[in-house]
Amino acid sequence: MLALIRLVHPAPTVAVVSLAAALAAILSVQADSAALTTPVVLVTLSVLGSQIMTGALNDWADRGRDAVVQRTKPIPAGEVDPHTALLLAAGGLVLQVATSIPLGIVPMLIGLAASASAVAYNLWLSRSAASFLPYLLSFGLLPIWIATAVGAPLERIAAAPLVVGPFAVAAHLANTVRDFDADARIGSGNLTQRLGRRTAFALAWSVAMAVGIGVGTAFVVGGRLDAVGLVLGAIGITAVAQGIRGPQRLWAGMLIAAVCWTASWALATG
Repeated sequence: MLALIRLVHPAPTVAVVSLAAALAAILSVQADSAALTTPVVLVTLSVLGSQIMTGALNDWADRGRDAVVQRTKPIPAGEVDPHTALLLAAGGLVLQVATSIPLGIVPMLIGLAASASAVAYNLWLSRSAASFLPYLLSFGLLPIWIATAVGAPLERIAAAPLVVGPFAVAAHLANTVRDFDADARIGSGNLTQRLGRRTAFALAWSVAMAVGIGVGTAFVVGGRLDAVGLVLGAIGITAVAQGIRGPQRLWAGMLIAAVCWTASWALATG
């Protein structure tokens, strides 16, 4: 069981699902409904299914690479066979579709588009200079997916993709900087390899900080942040700022910031 949990990349999965649940609950309240409704639960489960599918498929697609540079991962370690990984990925997709159907055709199609982008990354783009594009698209679609699912007005999240997308690209750079040496050994041509370790790390940290400071400043100047929003925003900025000490710290800090800033942004736009 532990190996299956590791297969779906638990840290980013928990962060993304928590982010989705928080945003869904806040948008639901802003749409004059309760924080915990059937659509909120369904869209959260749908995002969970997407994350399970993405993580398991990623490990399946990278099994040859991992056998060379990350032999402790579940498949090369012999803890999970490739067929089981594919079944788990298929199960995640089934969960996503099954929980999306009651929400309607629009959120279901948006969610499937986000997942299709992740599949493209896993199977084709992860080792190319275009490795950032699925992050830009999938995470840019996430707030729209959630808003349509809970019936919130789209104007509440209209600007979100312009912020979430660049932050997701920064997260991609931070994550691949952590694997820089391993990717270099197998000849990966992802964006971080093209930019170089130092440039990619500096860009990841700078973009993440710019997103937090820029959006936070705009909300403060506009008088739209309350005490809770300010605290959440400050926690996120602190989490990213300490990431200057290294790629692992930056990656962890960005996961924390993603959840905090999502909640703060949603409260500020209510």
